[in-house]
Amino acid sequence: MIVCIAEKPSVAKDIARILGANVPKNGYMEGNGYQVTWTFGHLCELKEPNDYQVNWRYWTLAALPMIPLRFGIKLIPEETIKRQFAVIADLYSKADEIVNCGDAGQEGELIQRWVMQLAGVKCPVKRLWISSMTDEAIREGFQNLKEQKDYESLYMAGLSRAIGDWLLGMNCTRLYTCMYGRNHQVLSIGRVQTPTLALIVNRQKEIDNFKPEPYWVLSTLYRDTLFTATAGKYTSKEEGEQAFSLIQDKPFVVTDVQKKQGKEAPRQLYDLTSLQVDCNRKFSFSAEMTLNLIQALYEKKLTTYPRVDTQYLSDDIYPKCPGILNGVSQMTKAGQKPYLQIIKDLAAVSKKLPKSKRVFDTSKVTDHHAIIPTGQVPSGLSDAEMKVYDLIARRFIAVFYPDCKFATTTVKGKVDKVEFKTSGKEILSPGWRAVYAKDELVQTAEDSKSTDEEKTLPTFVKGESGPHKPTLTEKMTQPPKHYTEASLLRAMETAGKFVDDDELRAAMKENGIGRPSSRASIIETLFKRHYIRRERKNLVATPTGIQLIDTIHEKLLTSCELTGIWEKKLRDIEHHKYSPQLFIDGLKEQVTKIVQDVLHDNSNRQIESGEPEPAPKPSGPKKGGAGSARQSTKRSAASRKKATSSASAAAFAASPSSAPVLTKGKLKVGDPCPKCHQGHIIQGKTALGCSRWREGCDFRQLL
Repeated sequence: MIVCIAEKPSVAKDIARILGANVPKNGYMEGNGYQVTWTFGHLCELKEPNDYQVNWRYWTLAALPMIPLRFGIKLIPEETIKRQFAVIADLYSKADEIVNCGDAGQEGELIQRWVMQLAGVKCPVKRLWISSMTDEAIREGFQNLKEQKDYESLYMAGLSRAIGDWLLGMNCTRLYTCMYGRNHQVLSIGRVQTPTLALIVNRQKEIDNFKPEPYWVLSTLYRDTLFTATAGKYTSKEEGEQAFSLIQDKPFVVTDVQKKQGKEAPRQLYDLTSLQVDCNRKFSFSAEMTLNLIQALYEKKLTTYPRVDTQYLSDDIYPKCPGILNGVSQMTKAGQKPYLQIIKDLAAVSKKLPKSKRVFDTSKVTDHHAIIPTGQVPSGLSDAEMKVYDLIARRFIAVFYPDCKFATTTVKGKVDKVEFKTSGKEILSPGWRAVYAKDELVQTAEDSKSTDEEKTLPTFVKGESGPHKPTLTEKMTQPPKHYTEASLLRAMETAGKFVDDDELRAAMKENGIGRPSSRASIIETLFKRHYIRRERKNLVATPTGIQLIDTIHEKLLTSCELTGIWEKKLRDIEHHKYSPQLFIDGLKEQVTKIVQDVLHDNSNRQIESGEPEPAPKPSGPKKGGAGSARQSTKRSAASRKKATSSASAAAFAASPSSAPVLTKGKLKVGDPCPKCHQGHIIQGKTALGCSRWREGCDFRQLL
């Protein structure tokens, strides 16, 4: 018998249907020589401190640093998980072969490898590796199953990441909490979380310390066109008035007229971060909301695998593109087919789809390609899902359109000795811009960096002159802008360096902090810890967040550049370029040094709590949130009551009223979670909750 295992029940049922395993059993499907079972995301976790040494149960400085000789894993202590693992272990023990159908990524690989290790698998294992959940993709994947050993480096990178997060999170959270926390306030420290907070705090300080200064701009209106002095800003009013007096009552003379034609290539396809950025700018969606929406579209077979960091397609996708476009064209909304005409127009431009290196480049695709539609015709989408699908569909259509052609006109003029300039941009051929209505064009950083307005200037002739109306305007220098989720995601992607150019930014992704799939949960964790808050779209550091960053003097914990280097090493492990053992040994040394340095601090500083209520005192450690590899983890209320001898750091930090409680409805165990749309409903002693509570979903409904 061949046992197939997926990451969630919904995916397992799709696979079972295609394989012909249609007989439902307890925790799996069976038929046609296959048994198809599932996990609920993570079933296993790294062991907790008290699993290694009894004295590590207590939050004391004397126990630090906690560095196990050998890391181990254990089953997550939850009845639903224990029952499902027993089913899986029994199936594995009788299997002739196993097919790992987990999500095709680092986390998906780690989830299934840990289950296999704990179950003691000895039979051969194959790997299903697909980029979309369509029936065609699943069938094709099963016809081309890979060897499990081909993904060993992917697993080692995931394992190294988890161990690294455990070492730094567990030790530094306890260290800073015991040294600086007031009234049992947990000070959560994370390998990615803390440098991300440092970005926001440092920007906050720049804004708070900013002192606006006046400056003056000289401009003049000639033939209803505004010209600005090329000398730039005048730092004193006297200097500006002197220039103003020179040009008053003197004619304006056009000294130069230049026209240049240019091209603007279509925007590149979406990776996860660029999609989250556009959704935040255009719709004010949070990064987490966008991730949940694109995950839902993926599971509905409408878009390809979402957790990607490339904006390219592999060459083998090119022959499938006409079929995908045909499927997209049939999508109906309010009785209309919004993409049909623009796809017809594309066919009129060229009988054969163009194949550009900006779109198709196998060398820039590793595990998965950019996010594109699958060609399945959407139906029954929510308004939010439709907005995300529309961005992806239009971006995919647009990359096959010609470049936008425009003409830039620059006119220079002079009054006495003062020089002026204006410029305008005229669209000659819209090209790919025809895919978008003018007000629908997403204003990306690339758009905003240009100061040329899309306006047509009157016809000017060199040497012409005439009267004009000069003005001297007083303005004030502006502070840096607060981070929004969009700009913070970009900063995380490039380790705090701001880059507008697509290709340069792609090169810097190697040293970004966090993975595309984890950045949303990192931002949400900062909210849950009360380190940051939202003011409209702006992200503002709280006093607790500012105090925490001010207290941390260890560069490894707050530096985006240093954290980016660690991320690069993790990527190198995945690509066989760096040793996992060197990575872990390096972190052990760093953690030991941090502990020693902090213990020598005699300042007696204390950090005020940012929590709405004081947190309960822990009776022992438990992996989760503050000190775990999954930094957004939070225990449910029922779990916290049970965990008397090993209460988690998350329980230590979380207020009893922090999770929302919804009124009783008709939900039942196994239903999709109505909040995150990724997990399923599970039952505790007092409430229903989401199976992805460890990943940060705080849905609860009282029984």
